[in-house]
Amino acid sequence: MRSLSPLLAEARAHRGSSLAQRLFSRRGGTLFVRNTIVSTFVFLLGLALLWLLVERLGVPKVRAVALSFLVSNSVHYAFGRTWIYKGTERRLVPGYAFFLINAVVGLGATVGLFAAFVEIGMHYLLARVIASVFVGLGLFVLNAVFNFRSL
Repeated sequence: MRSLSPLLAEARAHRGSSLAQRLFSRRGGTLFVRNTIVSTFVFLLGLALLWLLVERLGVPKVRAVALSFLVSNSVHYAFGRTWIYKGTERRLVPGYAFFLINAVVGLGATVGLFAAFVEIGMHYLLARVIASVFVGLGLFVLNAVFNFRSL
């Protein structure tokens, strides 16, 4: 039997606490910082892919944002299992499936916000950044609480 990391042990101890208490705990802060680091990296990767798809390959903007979002989320999952939510008890395949379900929810929200921002004249890269801030916070909560069960 594996030993629990101190942060995972703390998460188990706070399972009866309210969601707000868990999110604003030491564990929640640690996970949020780790997630922010990884999210920033994969976001920049996705942004570069978006630029490449639109500017160099001529892919329509909304389709390109969907593709870049899915690629970056798959990379994010790999980091999530190995570092952000290290010690999760969720098995690999169900965890990835749940992560992809969350990503599809996030994809819909991202593409919807992105399309609305582009429609009102916002530059597509700025639209992608703004949509990601809002969607990323929601995805963090979904993954930390429901998928990796770390909070």
